[in-house]
Amino acid sequence: MDYQTPRFFRVVQYARRADRDVIDMVSGSPDWDPPAGIRDGLREYADFPADDFQYLPSDGLPELREHVAARRGVDRDRVIVTNGAGEANHLAMFGGLERFGGNEILLTDPVFPYYAGRAHFLDADVGFVPVEDRGHLDPERVRERASEETAVIVVNTPNNPTGAVYDADVMERLVEIAEVNDALLVSDEVYDHFDYTGRFSSAVEIDSPNVVATNSFSKAMAITGLRVGYAIFPPEDGPTGDLLERARTRHMLTNVTGSRPAQYAVLRALKTTGPEYYADIRDRLRERIDTFCETLEAAGAEYDRPEGGFYVMARFEDYDGSFDHAYELIDEAGVAGMPGQAFGDSRSEWFRFALMTPRVDEAADRLAAFFSR
Repeated sequence: MDYQTPRFFRVVQYARRADRDVIDMVSGSPDWDPPAGIRDGLREYADFPADDFQYLPSDGLPELREHVAARRGVDRDRVIVTNGAGEANHLAMFGGLERFGGNEILLTDPVFPYYAGRAHFLDADVGFVPVEDRGHLDPERVRERASEETAVIVVNTPNNPTGAVYDADVMERLVEIAEVNDALLVSDEVYDHFDYTGRFSSAVEIDSPNVVATNSFSKAMAITGLRVGYAIFPPEDGPTGDLLERARTRHMLTNVTGSRPAQYAVLRALKTTGPEYYADIRDRLRERIDTFCETLEAAGAEYDRPEGGFYVMARFEDYDGSFDHAYELIDEAGVAGMPGQAFGDSRSEWFRFALMTPRVDEAADRLAAFFSR
């Protein structure tokens, strides 16, 4: 599987060139408004004095780091604000390869292809652990696959593309596996606000020097363009404390620092946004999930109802999840989804649909009509 080619871009570009109306179910860009505090913060910043348009500390706005640390129950010094969760994951994976023995990065199958692409970019050996039915990850499979060659184990909860949520028991067992194999567990938790089960558990709730948790505000606040994420590293005075210093140095050498206005706007939104904002979004997404899944079922498709996030994986009889079939759905059904082949071998018969459009009902009807011909 070639994970180094940006395959999302290929499907999106094909859809844009189509000669008909196409409903985009590829993009993970939220279609709702950000919290009012984001716009208020950006407006306020425009009138700040010149000094506030200069560099901020490389590891992020101190008060923003305080808020993140308070939410996660960690010391502020462990938090680095990054250029989205993408950089946070890169720093963690690169650091794990440097710090721990072995050259293997262990991923799930299916996997969000950027993790696999990044592992190849880092010239790591890449291993895969297939998930169970309904998209859940069995820690015992990870235990069987991990070895002294494993330096990094990457998980994502709630998961993209399966929608599975890993509970506290699963996370504890994954951390224990990382410790036994002298490896780093990197837990990407970017969809944590989109948990419909109440079972989500952050890796940093487990006291371990073998854990880095990453996240961003891109999805939860509908601000993918502002590029504000973060990573929480083990304490600097612990046995793996050099991970933090290496990440700080690499972050500074690569970016110098992040966007001061963007971080200020996020901080403003954190201070002024109540839990009802996130609850309303979850309610909206539940309705979309209900609608889409009901139509898939009526069309005879097999699907996984997501426990978290906003993606649905579905399989249609005698219609594999190839790029050619993805292009056919664009041309003939007017719906753009990601082929399962982009996510790995175990779901190559499936498609992944992002529910980031108010036209979910129409998209579902188009798919049902296409597959009932």
